[in-house]
Amino acid sequence: MATEVTTEATATENARRGSAFLQTAIVLQTLTIFLQAVSAGLLLTSSYGETLHSVGARVMYGASMLYALAAVLAWKPGGGSPRPVRHASGFLVLASVQVVLGIAHVPSVHLPLGVLMFGLSVLALARR
Repeated sequence: MATEVTTEATATENARRGSAFLQTAIVLQTLTIFLQAVSAGLLLTSSYGETLHSVGARVMYGASMLYALAAVLAWKPGGGSPRPVRHASGFLVLASVQVVLGIAHVPSVHLPLGVLMFGLSVLALARR
C-alpha cells in the first residue's frame, strides 16, 4: 500500500517536472525566434548584424532540439500526451528548412517562414 502511494507520488512529481521543462523549452524557443527577428533587422542596418543572426540561428536550432527533447521526456517517462512530441518534431523540421533557406539566401521564403514559426511558437506557449 505504501509502495503504491510512493509510486503515484513519484509519477506525479515526474510529470510536473517534465511539464515544467517543456514549458521552459517553449519559452526559450519563442524568445530565440523573437531575437532572430531583431537580429534580422540589424542584419540590414549594421555591420555586426550578420554575425548576430548567424549565431542566433544556431541558438534557435538548439532551442528547437531542446523543445523536442523536453516533449519526449514529458511524454515517455512522465506519462503525458504524445501531442507535444508531434508539435516539437514538426517545429524541428520547420527550423531545419529555415536554416537551409537562410544559408541558400532565399529571403522570399525565409522571412515568411520565420514569422510563421514565431506565431506557432507563441501558440504552443499559449496552449501550455
